Amino acid sequence: MTNSDIARVVTLPRRKVLAAGGVVAVGGVLVACGGGDTATPTEAEETSAQAEVAEEIGDAEVSADQGQELVAVSEVPVAGGVVIAEPPVVVVQPSEGDVKAFSAVCPHQGCLMSSVEANEILCPCHGSLFSAEDGAVVQGPANSGLPAVAIRVQGDSVLLG
Repeated sequence: MTNSDIARVVTLPRRKVLAAGGVVAVGGVLVACGGGDTATPTEAEETSAQAEVAEEIGDAEVSADQGQELVAVSEVPVAGGVVIAEPPVVVVQPSEGDVKAFSAVCPHQGCLMSSVEANEILCPCHGSLFSAEDGAVVQGPANSGLPAVAIRVQGDSVLLG
């Protein structure tokens, strides 16, 4: 046996081992990525579904408490607001005397808003920001704004409905 014969004997199994390892690795990736016949929802579909559920939860909780006093107008700072957990409503005053309310349930994944500063409503879970003027998304990941909640002001009280 010559040195070249020995080299072939040693090299050949090594190449086969490396090739077999590559096939196994690629096969493992394909199996992990495969989902059979079931289609997985896209991120946009998941976000949309989450937003619908969050909005339904917020709407159901708010509509059950029509006429409830939420907060005194004097407690709602101008360019700020008050987050109320039950029912989940955020009451804002973008400018003096302009009192508005929105669902306090984030349409991204259903978290409760945490605060209102400089006319922006903050979701603490993923950093979404919403306009206190109209509830629109200022910064994502949320894709849809906060739905308005019907309120009325009687004297110094902000009431649902």
